[in-house]
Amino acid sequence: MSDSFSASASLGKSCQVEFITSVFKNSQLPAPDYPEIAFAGRSNVGKSSLINKLVNRRGLVKVSARPGKTQSLNYFLVENDLYLVDLPGYGFAKVPKRVKNDWQGMITSYLEKRESLRCVVVIIDIRHGVKEQDLELVSWLQMIDLPLLLVYTKADKLTRNKQFQQAATLDAGFGVARDERVVFSAKTGEGMVDLLAALDRYLEVS
Repeated sequence: MSDSFSASASLGKSCQVEFITSVFKNSQLPAPDYPEIAFAGRSNVGKSSLINKLVNRRGLVKVSARPGKTQSLNYFLVENDLYLVDLPGYGFAKVPKRVKNDWQGMITSYLEKRESLRCVVVIIDIRHGVKEQDLELVSWLQMIDLPLLLVYTKADKLTRNKQFQQAATLDAGFGVARDERVVFSAKTGEGMVDLLAALDRYLEVS
């Protein structure tokens, strides 16, 4: 496995990135040859836009208007040194209950057992309050001691004062400190420097 990867040196600008595979069951996971950053969030929260912004590609990760379209773990390899893993959205996905349960089982197993996973980026719409499913995910990740980073997206939709107010409300609701989250906009790039610096902390060799 690669020892380290510099997010600030490679992401947020033109970089070599390619789609590797879609994983529908854990037996399909690629070999853990590189450190991994996983991205989780409610359906249509802006997860695809955030990943596209990170790799400076407009259409690498397809943005869908249909909730729940992503039904697999999608792997992207950056600079032959880092995996970005797009997890299925959760929330109001219009899929059969059996399929949804299969997703949850696969994702739970992946998050609990994947040794190369360095951090889970949990994406939250800054315009809203704490939602139950987001809180459940964050609380569970904290309980199993898995590193996580909250990213409050769509900051461009709010004034700066409202950003501060909403971020403080979300911080209190999730029980996190300011250095455990980033205020971000995929549209304007606001928060990119902070996001890359935060990812670097998780990717550093201990």
